Amino acid sequence: MMETTALVTGHNGQLEHETQRESALTSTAKMNNFLRGVEHRAFVIARLATQDNEESLDIVQDAMFKLVQKYSAHPETEWGALFHAILHSRINDWHRRQKVRNRWRVFFFLSDNEDDEAYKPEEHVAQTQFPEPEEQALQAEMSEIMLAAIGVLPLRQQQALLLRAWEGYDIAETAKIMKCSEGSVKTHYSRAIHSLRGKLGGYNGNDN
Repeated sequence: MMETTALVTGHNGQLEHETQRESALTSTAKMNNFLRGVEHRAFVIARLATQDNEESLDIVQDAMFKLVQKYSAHPETEWGALFHAILHSRINDWHRRQKVRNRWRVFFFLSDNEDDEAYKPEEHVAQTQFPEPEEQALQAEMSEIMLAAIGVLPLRQQQALLLRAWEGYDIAETAKIMKCSEGSVKTHYSRAIHSLRGKLGGYNGNDN
């Protein structure tokens, strides 16, 4: 009787182990599918923000690694917001580093006639972001003209626009990802759209 009980217990334990392994494999497959689905859009976002292919790849890969490392056990429905929060955090970190580097770079190349006290480092740092006047324009194909216009927008405006118009997050979700107030999201988004409309003029999303 005891031997039979031991056999049953051992069998149940093996079944449980196999079930857990299958569950882990399923979760890994889902995460891989998720990453494949967001990889291209994430690269576009990073490329617009940095204007640098290699830096963009590093940022996206780092964001993916952090998502898998820290949040793979979270519900699948949360991965999107978590990933974009990490991605935009990495982009913000990149811009902070660039401002520091640029501050030193410009300092060493100031001419003798320039007033270093009047120097504003943010004016010398490339400002990039991803806003769009029409949600559908971003959802479809962003033309070269659109990309160029989006690429010169301030970073926070880019973030608000792409998260809202391209990724489809609502104001509350966007505010959480950007770590700012909902009012700030509305302001950045509105300014982005008005700026693009001014830059693009009569451009309606077609190249002809």
